[in-house]
Amino acid sequence: MAETMQDLLEIELLDALSAERQALDGMEAMLDAAASQGLRRAIQEHMAETRRQIERLEQAAQMLGIEPDDADSCEGIQGLLEEAQEMIDLMEPGPLRDVALVAAAQKVEHYEIAAYGTLCALLGAAGQPQAAALLAETLEEEKAADARLSQLAEREINPEALRRDQAANDPDRRGAGSAA
Repeated sequence: MAETMQDLLEIELLDALSAERQALDGMEAMLDAAASQGLRRAIQEHMAETRRQIERLEQAAQMLGIEPDDADSCEGIQGLLEEAQEMIDLMEPGPLRDVALVAAAQKVEHYEIAAYGTLCALLGAAGQPQAAALLAETLEEEKAADARLSQLAEREINPEALRRDQAANDPDRRGAGSAA
């Protein structure tokens, strides 16, 4: 239970640490499920970034005298990752599943953006500018990852899924042809 700002900071920081650790595991499953090379590359790049973000969170925890191994499971990320896994399980590999994977990844990014924004504000208010600056770097990375996913979806993944839909619904391409 949080009774002080320090208590709240500890809860929020450990939740973010757990979220990143869980997200890293979730990205492994998304990487295995992705068909698009661009999406696979984006996931791999963000996995490397996430490892650095975990290190920053552990460093911030040390600055605040918090034991980083005390992180419980983040229920918010857990729910988002369960939804992502459901989509993976329900869909065939290909462009449509890639669209769903981008959506799932962006939900995770938005959760993380909210968490880091909150942490930066709390750290600033608590007079912890070094820890705030450390996590502000991660906040910017999360925003950039979200923007990369949007660009990838808009330029490659969504158009490919729509092309496949149109081809599947085009009677001439299904071999039905018209009798003349």
